Amino acid sequence: MNKNIIAVAVGALGFVLGLGFLGNAIKNRNKSENTISVTGLGTKQFTSDLITWSGSFSKNNSDLKSAYDELAIDRKVINDYLVSKGIKQSEIVFSSVDIQKQFRSYNDANGNYVQGEFSGYNLTQKVSIESKEVVKIENLSRNITEIINRGIEFTSSAPSYFYTKLATVKQEMIASATKDAKERAEKIAENSGSSLGNLKKATMGVIQITEPNSNEDYSYGGTFNTSSKEKEANITIKLEYEVN
Repeated sequence: MNKNIIAVAVGALGFVLGLGFLGNAIKNRNKSENTISVTGLGTKQFTSDLITWSGSFSKNNSDLKSAYDELAIDRKVINDYLVSKGIKQSEIVFSSVDIQKQFRSYNDANGNYVQGEFSGYNLTQKVSIESKEVVKIENLSRNITEIINRGIEFTSSAPSYFYTKLATVKQEMIASATKDAKERAEKIAENSGSSLGNLKKATMGVIQITEPNSNEDYSYGGTFNTSSKEKEANITIKLEYEVN
């Protein structure tokens, strides 16, 4: 008899606890559904304040030392030209010399590629400039044919543009996106006859930097345009509020 009484008591207790858990689950479910999720956008346009530019030049000679000497002459001409255009010597960086052996190659009667005898050396060196004088370096990169006209085999790359105060821009956009999201949430709550409660969750998206009014695609890891001097940055903030 005692065992039966204990079994019934345990069963009853389990039933009561089960009802309690079920009640809490329903309460928590309703509470989680009684929320508003909104996404705010922060946008900022700015002009790059740092530019990098580079170019390369090369020499070919069957004798390695002669190739080095010829390349050194071209390097001095390029350096002097850049300094004459107002570029600081500290901003001019020459890379190490890349040396490539060249061979005469041909296809045999069966069409197979054959590497023939050694024909000489190709020496290439790169010059780079990093400066905050954006307009000056822009003009330099556009008029680099003056170096070519001096008999130097020179290849110029397109400039790359950067912004050194990006951290400040990001903070401003986060504040703007958060304000935008909160205003959207308040409007939704007001239209539904409710009011915002506590902020439950905030999620920040990645920063996207593109050329203004362009059709550049956003990427999952963030886009960072370096080809345009003028830039537009965007960031999203997702906020989730309780609703009273």
